Amino acid sequence: MKLRNLKGTKDYLPEEQYFRNKIRKTLENTFEKYGYLPLETPILNYYDVMASKYAGGAEILKEVYKLTDQGDREIALRYDLTVPFAKVVGMNPNLRLPFKRYEIGKVFRDGPVKTGRNREFTQCDVDMVGVKSVMADAEYIAMAVEVFDKLGLDIYVSYNNRKLLSGIIMSADVDKEMVNDVILSLDKIEKIGEDGVRQELIEKGIEDEAIEKLLSVLKKGTDNPLEYYKNNCNNEVMAEGVKELEELGAYLDAMGIASKTRLNPFLARGLEIYTGTVFEIFLCDGSITSSLGGGGRYDRIIGGFLDNGIEYPAVGISFGLDVIYTALSMQNKESFRSPIDFYLIPMGTEVESMKLAQKLRTNGFYVDIEMTGRKLKKSLDYANKERIPYVIILGEEELKAQSVKLKDMENGKEETIAMEELIEYLKIKI
Repeated sequence: MKLRNLKGTKDYLPEEQYFRNKIRKTLENTFEKYGYLPLETPILNYYDVMASKYAGGAEILKEVYKLTDQGDREIALRYDLTVPFAKVVGMNPNLRLPFKRYEIGKVFRDGPVKTGRNREFTQCDVDMVGVKSVMADAEYIAMAVEVFDKLGLDIYVSYNNRKLLSGIIMSADVDKEMVNDVILSLDKIEKIGEDGVRQELIEKGIEDEAIEKLLSVLKKGTDNPLEYYKNNCNNEVMAEGVKELEELGAYLDAMGIASKTRLNPFLARGLEIYTGTVFEIFLCDGSITSSLGGGGRYDRIIGGFLDNGIEYPAVGISFGLDVIYTALSMQNKESFRSPIDFYLIPMGTEVESMKLAQKLRTNGFYVDIEMTGRKLKKSLDYANKERIPYVIILGEEELKAQSVKLKDMENGKEETIAMEELIEYLKIKI
């Protein structure tokens, strides 16, 4: 048997997972600071729910992992956390609104594998249902800026409005039924370029004249997009998008984060679910071209699940834990330091050392203990390689003197500490 991982999956060894957990804790603390509470949903779902026309759209369904259980039911692994969230709201009509939640969990997409993007990866989602105001959209951008400031990554948030983009497409005389198809192509402009987008639109049956008009209007709005489109609105959908962007911009200015954002009229986000604001997070240095997260407003999914004709306004953002970890690793933002404070080495004093280790843990210290019977030199070498900052040595002589030896692994300094003074002394060290 050849031991190997499936392509697009990865084992995270302790040093890697330690940093991933730190990222996760940073995210969780920030989410809760903004008033969001945790939620957990199943990885396994009915395929028809994940394939609903109100879910991710045709493009995402190409990447769904689909299987059949022993009851011949069609099952799908979740490809994001937004659709399961919408399902929860739909199944619990008595939830108090606005309902604000976050969820961190594994999702699965059978798509291309590249730097920062695997087929099994962790998403960190924050969503709110029950608020129509663009205030909610602005809050998510503020949250993203704060998260990456805490993580020490220099980012910007690219944002747009799907109403503006849809209105621009319709102003180019594209049939309304083709708007979403055109959006899917425009979303690829940074990957395949203008010529690639033009070719895709031709293959989708869009007239040459409409394509040229569309690209021309979009390019004219790249320097000062909001001002340009405000002065060149020619349909209600476009005007509504401009109005929402103006309101969003006012909130971003008020919160002092406008300098971390860029209005990009080409930004679409490929999923068909979005109905208003959309945004994505990128590294300023471009060392990773994939977004580190993104989201937007999706006001129709939940009403679609309920099929009751009611619109449930919702907005959300998803952070990619794996790509954030990759970005931090590439920038060498922090070297690993063991969470263990002290490594306790018994020298013929195993029972007493176990008693001491437990006493130290009871007092809040993180303690590991040597259990293999290795000689002192090898035990010290192990502690050094594990980057444990301090070693406590308890031998028979120390036991008789009711003391321990404390060794600083960074500078090699060794000192003798009386047992009765040990707890208070170690509190100063850590």
